[in-house]
Amino acid sequence: MTVSSAAALDQSLATIERRDPALNCFTALYSDRARTEAANVDRRPDAGMLAGTCFAVKNLFDVAGERTIAGSIVLNDSPPACRDATVVERLRAAGSVLVGATNMDEFAYGFSTENAHYGPTRNPHDPDRIAGGSSGGSAAAVAAGMVPISLGSDTNGSIRIPASLCGVWGLKPTFGRLSRRGAFPFVASLDHVGPFASSLRGLAGAFDAMQGYDSEDPAAQAYPDVSSMAALTQSPKGLRVGRLGGWFSSIMTAEVAAAFHLVARAAGAAREVELPGAEAARSAAFYITAAEGAQLHLERLRARPQDFDPATRDRLLAGALLPAANVIQAHRVRSWFQAQVRALFSEVDLLIAPATIMAAPTIGQESAEIGGRTIHIRANLGLYTQPLSFAGLPVIAAPVATLGLPVGVQIIAAPWQEERAFALAAKLERDGVLRARIAAA
Repeated sequence: MTVSSAAALDQSLATIERRDPALNCFTALYSDRARTEAANVDRRPDAGMLAGTCFAVKNLFDVAGERTIAGSIVLNDSPPACRDATVVERLRAAGSVLVGATNMDEFAYGFSTENAHYGPTRNPHDPDRIAGGSSGGSAAAVAAGMVPISLGSDTNGSIRIPASLCGVWGLKPTFGRLSRRGAFPFVASLDHVGPFASSLRGLAGAFDAMQGYDSEDPAAQAYPDVSSMAALTQSPKGLRVGRLGGWFSSIMTAEVAAAFHLVARAAGAAREVELPGAEAARSAAFYITAAEGAQLHLERLRARPQDFDPATRDRLLAGALLPAANVIQAHRVRSWFQAQVRALFSEVDLLIAPATIMAAPTIGQESAEIGGRTIHIRANLGLYTQPLSFAGLPVIAAPVATLGLPVGVQIIAAPWQEERAFALAAKLERDGVLRARIAAA
């Protein structure tokens, strides 16, 4: 431990007090309990691998004694959680101190964190712009230097999009690798949880601390844990790296294209490959998202429709009308698409793709002109993230070391091969191609 947990907490709380009123990252702070916890960590003989760090959680993670609101007012009368979510427990066991809960799109249904109840979270690099979503508060808190680590969830891109727009590291692990027990669900068949971090080393450390099979998550799979920290010192030499074309190069701004090609060249991704069925996979992901999300909230929609964020309510109501036969067909598409993914990873070890179609749009902006086309922003920020989470692939959202607004790329590995993505990311970070962007106050 290079700094005491108490000192790290004081610095974190001071930065939050100074910066959060303008950025709106946090919906709750746990200052008193955090001070007690930091003092306990400092007294521990073996303080843990993350001692001297603080973290925040998207407000859909259970925190013992606190209400889990998932970005909504509909859950305000629910009882406090009896225990921490599994991943929260594991970060605490590793010595990191929880400071608070962060803003999000209501029930994780969105890509912008423009929440009708709690207000928009603003991008630390330009407060007139969105932080991305649905884990926008978690990404922006890291980008503003409030915490070095935070937790988010990713169903269709909700870690990778805000990580890219805020210029920080993010990880969507293999589906079933990190426990979702104690995380309020959105779409159980697609939900992932994972970390944001201000450094690649911090991302690896948080991931390693949270790994481990959890029988309380029905999606959990027993698979050997890996050391991502060790992977940071390994050479990716010999790994076959491809760059995704086709669907993954269909729409993007010149700035995103330049960043993508910069990383692809540095990674040695000379071969362009296509992922068959990406468009169908995205359509099926939209379908399953709407249908499963609606079923989860059906009773609340019937009883309290006026208490939902209007944007969330309308999409959930539409999802409730979808025929069950079509949902079944969407799951068949998923199985077929996963077979296409397995076939592609017999030819390559890693893939590079853009994370978003553009840098952060302004708050309230509905559309943008890209390549001579008018693009609806909210529907298309996940254009390049949705097919990959639909397949359950592990992805590092990596911030590109460019000028201007932050943009990111996705470093994609085969299932359960996160360490390969970490090895390549570390090499590109050493080469100066990737770098987190922490915004000055």
